[in-house]
Amino acid sequence: MSEWKIQTAGDHIKGSFFCMASPCELLIDTRDQLLASHITELAAKEAKRIEQKFSRYRNDNIVYDINQAQGKTVAIDNETFQLLTFANTCFELSSGMFDITSGVLRRAWKFDGSDNVPNDATVNQLVKLIAWDRVEFDQQQITMPAGFEIDLGGIGKEYAVDCVAKLCHSLAPTLSILVNFGGDIQVTQPKKEGQFWQVGIEMPVKSTLAAEGDTANYQTVMVKIARGGLATSGDANRYLLKDGVRYSHVLNPLLGKPIVDGPRSVTVASDHCVQAGLLATLALLQGKQAEQFLIEQEVTYWCYW
Repeated sequence: MSEWKIQTAGDHIKGSFFCMASPCELLIDTRDQLLASHITELAAKEAKRIEQKFSRYRNDNIVYDINQAQGKTVAIDNETFQLLTFANTCFELSSGMFDITSGVLRRAWKFDGSDNVPNDATVNQLVKLIAWDRVEFDQQQITMPAGFEIDLGGIGKEYAVDCVAKLCHSLAPTLSILVNFGGDIQVTQPKKEGQFWQVGIEMPVKSTLAAEGDTANYQTVMVKIARGGLATSGDANRYLLKDGVRYSHVLNPLLGKPIVDGPRSVTVASDHCVQAGLLATLALLQGKQAEQFLIEQEVTYWCYW
């Protein structure tokens, strides 16, 4: 059985597959099923290649080698170097708030809707293992202090969307193709005759996000997109609840604790999905200053509290 499929959807064809723990789809502005099949097959292979290479859940890839090095130097290829360079840019732009070594906090924080809030001593021990500025890397290698880990989950899916979009454009440069991985989106170019793709952004309804818990009610905002990227970050489904206090899964790596008073969902439009994802995440990390941050970036955004 194929790991991908296509189906006609009105005036276009939809290709779909599952990757990176998300439903993935391509909306291809054509009725040529042979071409759509070819594009979808190669897109699925590229997405799975990136997942296999950079997932922290595997024990046979570069991320595993880096995380198990215990202070030793690990050789890297150019793609890994480029992704680490982007992570470094994220770190610098956020003044250390976006830190790919902060994934170790998952050992303490399990955002499963329970009341299992870790104690300060446990969190403080893990914070000692968070410091991207102590990592050394260049185009050939990376060296981290013993006990450190990297987690590329904060940028990996958006990176995959952009890579797949570039591949799709190379395969069909005259077609408009929308790449959507679990709500992270990139459109290669405008559709024919000035038409737009319409996508729905699911936003949590504020009244259902009270301190007593979430009831998973959403409102859908329809957005028209001709070209570029769209990405959403939020904590509507990942949280802890204890003594009437709701703990977001968005963590401050400097403290090892959840951001307080931040929005529940932020969606940003930008030229590229990876840029949109970064800005959405950085906005969440600003807490109550999230919207002011987005205004200063002069980007189109949707922010829900």
